[in-house]
Amino acid sequence: MINSIYSNFLGAAPNWYKNTIISFLIANPIILIVLKSVGLPAGFILGWIILIQFIFTLAMALKCYPLQPGGLIAIESVIMGLTDTKQIYYEVDANLKVILLLVFMVAGIYFMKDFLLFIFTKLLISIKNKRTLSLLFVFSAAFLDALTVMAVLIAVAVGFYHVYKNVAEKEVGFSEDSADFTIFKGFLRNLLMHGAVGTALGGVSTTVGEPQNLLIASVADWSFVEFFIKMLPISFPVFICGLLTCYLLERLSLFSYGIQLPDHIRQILIDFDRSESSKRTQAQNMKILTQALVAVILVFSLAFGLAAVGLIGLMIIVLLTAFNGVIEEHQLGKAFEEALPFTALLVVFFAIVAVIHDQHLFSFVINYVLTLKQETQIPMFFMVNGILSMISDNVFVATIYISEVKAALDSGAIGREQFDLLAIAINSGTNLPSVATPNGQAAFLFLLTSSVAPLLGLSYLRMVLMALPYTVVLSVIGVLSVIFILPHF
Repeated sequence: MINSIYSNFLGAAPNWYKNTIISFLIANPIILIVLKSVGLPAGFILGWIILIQFIFTLAMALKCYPLQPGGLIAIESVIMGLTDTKQIYYEVDANLKVILLLVFMVAGIYFMKDFLLFIFTKLLISIKNKRTLSLLFVFSAAFLDALTVMAVLIAVAVGFYHVYKNVAEKEVGFSEDSADFTIFKGFLRNLLMHGAVGTALGGVSTTVGEPQNLLIASVADWSFVEFFIKMLPISFPVFICGLLTCYLLERLSLFSYGIQLPDHIRQILIDFDRSESSKRTQAQNMKILTQALVAVILVFSLAFGLAAVGLIGLMIIVLLTAFNGVIEEHQLGKAFEEALPFTALLVVFFAIVAVIHDQHLFSFVINYVLTLKQETQIPMFFMVNGILSMISDNVFVATIYISEVKAALDSGAIGREQFDLLAIAINSGTNLPSVATPNGQAAFLFLLTSSVAPLLGLSYLRMVLMALPYTVVLSVIGVLSVIFILPHF
């Protein structure tokens, strides 16, 4: 019976992974008892252990989806009293905009996939220069909501993957490990990672770029235009250097970049585009045109912040389904399959965030930085926010820091000018260095746990290594801009 339970536990995950998770679950209460018995701060120490364990489940996402092992760790944290369900609900409520975005916006993008595949296929077959194409992906991913952009890029990559696979499977001796297929998957990995980094490059610039931007803008009482202008001393040099980094990575073929699309694979995509164009009926053309018009509405709505991103996504679903004849419930259900597992994982992540909050894991850092001289606080806030965002959620880090800085402003400890500078540093710190790890940014985590990641072999470690040059450049240029440009802007 025990063997049956063990074999069912986490399903087809490797035994060493199952044993590791079981060891975590058994060791945690023992550690708690020992720490309390010797008089050490049990909650604080075990809180950091829980955080490290959860990051491990994220790192092993291709071995086992993190929802189950991470969820077990979160449940155990509540049982051990490291947090409670009220605090978890508070964290979920505070991030409801992000949850609504995942539920509705990603589903909305699903109903736009015909138009997206049409546009990106045209780009891919017409732009033969990989460096130009990569820069285009970085640029196209900037300035709009990161998760929305990531949903678009994932849909496009999945479309390209299946187009090539359907053709390649007809060849004698086809194998997914063949040289051509390996090159094609590497090519798509390159474009996806450039696009993912692009969400951070542009994400730092606008209130709709990242979820925490809207939070910071609300606390600071900045409008869309005011936010953009205040971030220019950081966002402009970072964006230029990010584009330059993209070009050099492709030009020098560093960090697994620079993979070129072979001509015969490009020809397959060209033939596919010709075939689809010749078979496309007037009704299908109108369907693509409708999706294009709704895409314009989407961009306009996001750019001007007409509503919460999730509500915009719901509007997109209604418009696309109403004018494209999707009226049956089961047709709608397919659109939500991609996002809902990740939404559930994000709620589990908020449970871990609740542990961080209740056990004050970052409080000592915040208190220390606020004791420094004012001119030192700004770069220190950037660096500390960046480091914490690498290992935790950047939305949570921004929430904690902007709340503490607002409290300091309200108490008279700092003036309005210093508050604005610290808010800029917090926004920059949580957006730029956080590209170092998938758990640092929701868009990266979304990519890691999406259906395209296992298809392309996009593991946690591979994402970390491919993001490394961007992490260094964005962090260095960001902190230099904070020190030398921001005070004089």
